[in-house]
Amino acid sequence: MSTERTNTLFEAVRNRILVLDGAMGTMIQAYDFSEEDYRGARFGDHASDLRGNNDLLTLTQPQAIEDIHRQFLEAGADILTTNTFNANRISQADYHLEDLSYELNVEAAKVARRAAAAIEAETPDKPRFVTGALGPTNRTASISPDVNDPGYRNITFDQLVEAYTEATKGLLDGGVDLLLIETIFDTLNAKAAIFAVDLVQTERGTNVPVMISGTITDRSGRTLTGQTPEAFWVSVEHGRPFSIGLNCALGPKELRPHVKTLAGVADSLVCIYPNAGLPNEFGGYDETPDDMAEQIGNWAEEGLLNIVGGCCGTTPGHIDAIAKAVDGIAPRRIPKQKDALRLSGLEIFEAGAA
Repeated sequence: MSTERTNTLFEAVRNRILVLDGAMGTMIQAYDFSEEDYRGARFGDHASDLRGNNDLLTLTQPQAIEDIHRQFLEAGADILTTNTFNANRISQADYHLEDLSYELNVEAAKVARRAAAAIEAETPDKPRFVTGALGPTNRTASISPDVNDPGYRNITFDQLVEAYTEATKGLLDGGVDLLLIETIFDTLNAKAAIFAVDLVQTERGTNVPVMISGTITDRSGRTLTGQTPEAFWVSVEHGRPFSIGLNCALGPKELRPHVKTLAGVADSLVCIYPNAGLPNEFGGYDETPDDMAEQIGNWAEEGLLNIVGGCCGTTPGHIDAIAKAVDGIAPRRIPKQKDALRLSGLEIFEAGAA
């Protein structure tokens, strides 16, 4: 991202609560694409089933992806997230499409950038930004997938770094304004992503802002690997993120106490994008736009937010309601941390507080 756009981004987030987009997966499901739609002409003879590989739609159904981006922009989103949640070599191995990782990231960034530029041309007084999504992959570096062998791992830190490096290069080459390491259930995976992003940016001499977003997996208030929100923050703050936050798994009601905790300890911006409630018995999400907007509006009034959007189940209707609910409310003020030694395991340990 150019220095001018970086300055524009920082000016915008100082002055107001920015709005992130909603759930790409939810919107794609509404299209009910067939196996043939996923394949397109290019992958007609591919040996594996491809339906469900939503990242591939960037190549085979690019207009649909651009239209989804545009709907979220028209609903009030300031920041688009690229369609790259699983566009990494590790996740794409499920479809035997590992070698597409770089291309998927480049093209997804270009599609989102195109949608943002078109809307920005219509409303030049309101800049739009694109953040490149780096998902968690479908493997965990901290937990054994075999209950009979707790020491076994099916992925290494170096393999994660390699995959994230490739994806990061693609997103930057495609023209993203930010990078988003998101839906983190394993902090070690996130550390691999942070390391990879730093390697690429150091090599290129760039300084694209990095957003980091973890996932509280259930009502226990911890990530899948057992960390509290405070411990998660301490584990990743060395990356000096543009924003820290939480997304997915929980709805706004269940997420609120963890948002308040994180907002109280993090000396970066806070970005939150919850699900539209907890999934129902059919795997759907029941919270209406008004339900979510009322709760998130209260968060904003309490001074907990700098950036807000929606995860699973959220549509342009949800983003429109959320954008209206936070409009005109001052963004969260970043607290100054006291000088102390902070260490993180499953929980935070602080010593020598001044």
